[in-house]
Amino acid sequence: MEGDFIKINNKLLGLAWFYGLGVGIRNLLFEMGILKSRSFSTPVISVGNITVGGTGKTPHVEYLIRLLKGKHNVAVLSRGYKRKSSGFVLSDKDTPMPMIGDEPFQMKQKFPDITVAVDRKRTRGISKLTADESGLDIDVVLLDDAFQHRYVKPGINILLVDYHRLVIYDRLLPAGRLREPVKAKDRADIVIITKCPKDLKPMEFRVITKAMNLYPYQQLFFSTLEYDAPRPVFTNEPNMAPVDSLEALAGKNILLLTGIASPEQLMHDLQQYHSQITPLTFGDHHDFKRKDILAINETFAQLPEPRLVLTTEKDATRLMVVDGLTDDVKRHLYALPLRIAIMQGQQKEFNQKILGYVYKNSRNSILAKRKDDHKSQNSDSTGDRPRTISFRNN
Repeated sequence: MEGDFIKINNKLLGLAWFYGLGVGIRNLLFEMGILKSRSFSTPVISVGNITVGGTGKTPHVEYLIRLLKGKHNVAVLSRGYKRKSSGFVLSDKDTPMPMIGDEPFQMKQKFPDITVAVDRKRTRGISKLTADESGLDIDVVLLDDAFQHRYVKPGINILLVDYHRLVIYDRLLPAGRLREPVKAKDRADIVIITKCPKDLKPMEFRVITKAMNLYPYQQLFFSTLEYDAPRPVFTNEPNMAPVDSLEALAGKNILLLTGIASPEQLMHDLQQYHSQITPLTFGDHHDFKRKDILAINETFAQLPEPRLVLTTEKDATRLMVVDGLTDDVKRHLYALPLRIAIMQGQQKEFNQKILGYVYKNSRNSILAKRKDDHKSQNSDSTGDRPRTISFRNN
């Protein structure tokens, strides 16, 4: 049920109060205008959370990429967490993972035709991406993990909330995992409850909707995870173990290798395909060291045949650049692609909200409106027809 992964350290509630005081002062400075939030003429959509990791930001950004990329020039701007570079970096097909971070690298590999960049200063990154001299002609910027980055005022602010760790039941760091007080959710235009069980009952939807207590201007959606067929991480390895579907996992002993914030839902979902899963878990964005590689090799070697190593796409980007994995591990190492689905038959409504915002505020749309306004003014100036005044939100 919702909230089943929440653990509160009551001994640290005092420290959490001081942490909350600092966060509250910062937010107040933005509300008072002492710290400035900047808007941009190019549509900007932010996807983020108010908890420490694990809400599914990357698959939700990828959902938006799939939705928009056939119609608009899409750019993704990320901080590039744990990257080995600084400043603004615009990636290309040859940019190594350490230069931009695992999640931006993953998105660039999956969607090579979109623009992917990293910059800790998001205002600078957006300015560089949308400048005329860049030649990129960007129609929409997707901000990855930027809910706390209030120096940017996005056109649509999407807040992700893990079904298993609803923010209304959590506490501030370090007692819980909240990066901001619960009332920070009021800044969101859209709230998505993520990682929901596929068999969630109508009553549970209603209970969560009431508990979240959103304002009328906010829209609530629910999403669930879906998995594609596993793909080999090392495609050049000979004699790869054949795995062409999720059903092919049945009967295999699986080493589930994860370096993500919340692997519990993944483990739960895989149970329906195979019950004998050996988890080997590391911290989010874990930088695999030699001792970790030895642990992977040894744990896999101890599993009985038939066996397989399954990992996430994000972890695969880091495992590809490490040394020391045995040939046996490489031949059996597969990444599990995942995507999200909007539940309750609300996918069309969600898509239309995103597409409508981008179309209404895109450069081409604004230019077209200005051209129509100009034509209207010219035609009205010589005729006797009544004038009309048009108000529009740019």
